[in-house]
Amino acid sequence: MNYPVFKGTGYVLVHTPDMIVENGSTCEVERITNPGSEFLENVSKHIRSYEEVVNYLPNQVYIGNLTPEKLNDYPMPWYDVKDYKGDRYGKLGQIVPQDEFIAIMQLCDAFDLVKLSEQFVAEVKPKIEQNFGALSHLFDKLVGSDISDRPSDSQKLLHNGEIIGYVKKAHDVDVNLNAHVIFENLVVKASGVISALELFKNADINPEEIDYVVECSEEACGDVNQRGGGNFAKAIAEACNLINATGSDVRGFCAAPTHALISAASLVQAGVYKNVLVVAGGASAKLGMNAKDHVKKEIPVLEDVLGGFAVLLSENDGVNPIVRTDLVGKHNVGTGSSPQAVMSALITTGLDKAGLKITDVDVFSVEMQNPDITKAAGAGNVPEANYKMIGALAAMRGEIDKKELKSFIDEKGLPGWAPTQGHIPSGVPYIGFLRDDLTTGTYNRAMIVGKGSLFLGRMTNQFDGVSFIVERNSGIKEETGSAVSKEEIRQIIAESIKKLAQNMSEE
Repeated sequence: MNYPVFKGTGYVLVHTPDMIVENGSTCEVERITNPGSEFLENVSKHIRSYEEVVNYLPNQVYIGNLTPEKLNDYPMPWYDVKDYKGDRYGKLGQIVPQDEFIAIMQLCDAFDLVKLSEQFVAEVKPKIEQNFGALSHLFDKLVGSDISDRPSDSQKLLHNGEIIGYVKKAHDVDVNLNAHVIFENLVVKASGVISALELFKNADINPEEIDYVVECSEEACGDVNQRGGGNFAKAIAEACNLINATGSDVRGFCAAPTHALISAASLVQAGVYKNVLVVAGGASAKLGMNAKDHVKKEIPVLEDVLGGFAVLLSENDGVNPIVRTDLVGKHNVGTGSSPQAVMSALITTGLDKAGLKITDVDVFSVEMQNPDITKAAGAGNVPEANYKMIGALAAMRGEIDKKELKSFIDEKGLPGWAPTQGHIPSGVPYIGFLRDDLTTGTYNRAMIVGKGSLFLGRMTNQFDGVSFIVERNSGIKEETGSAVSKEEIRQIIAESIKKLAQNMSEE
């Protein structure tokens, strides 16, 4: 079977120090419930500079300047490692500073809702022209305004603690189009656009060859009549000038990216589209989500970046890793929510279809949250906990001895490095590295696992999760079996026409 391949990736982090306090849900709620709190007084003192964010080891892994395994060479906590100097740009993506990101939010604004001061635009415009030439078709939208008459119901935009602009509401009474929601949606769109641009910079494909876009972040855009109507996918495609693409959104909390990748791979394999782009922007509400715990422990506020990614799925090229669409695992409605039931459904379902063991997988990419963040917040080391459960499942199945559990984790697992942006850590951060590991590297098989907490939407207490297997490409394979090839079809048609012509001449 001719399986689709991962043909390219792009990863983006956006340093947003002012948005932590102004737009992160933890600080927003604190301002409402306890406006004079000690936390609000101190949180700004714990926010890192752009240089510190660039030098932070997990961030350098995210954009591809370090491999995940390299993190094991450094003692934790990684925020205490001061002797490593990072770079804005990496093999897989880049770390964008806040001022440039705010400017790109205006470039992505299709309804003249973002207003920026003339001074700010004058300062940031040369940077945008230098660093984001791919958006040159939008440069005329980057204009300054008089912001002295900022409406009271607008969402202010801050940089270096100063108001440099604002986002207007898009409707007088519709809460789904108020300034706060428009701001959040523009954050998603802008970070998704940058992620897609990073992919095009890294991948060997013309943007005009993209047929379809699937967007899978955790926000939803719409209005009072259809609150989650969408469509971020087509909005991002338009901003990136993907003139031959259309698209739609997929939502599933943290598991959405894995759902989206399976859907995209299926569309390619079915021949509906040749090139499908999966993309997701970041969530501003999750900035500083665990900031109270970080401030209390006198450490930096580590949730100081938005995350974004883009992955391209294309027809089999005989080189890039293939997505085994026939070996998908899923958490069914009747599976149950115990850790053992969940892990068994996600890990073994696909493997059992192919008669494979857990040990036949070289590496698992699970919830790759950065443990610097989660351990300080009392949530432990999330990737390690997942690998322990997978190892325990292998032991229960008799595929490893219980004594081999630690070595199993060391061999099959990865240290976490992704920001806690919900959907961003869920399996997908490894795909950029996977393309090397399963081509020029030594691995032959990997598994991507996405999990989600659906109870957050208050519609069900069900857990959610899906997984799929990726393998080294052994070369383009022709369809086998009883299926008729295109060449055979052409010959049949030609012979039929010839016979019909002969019959007509005889008559």
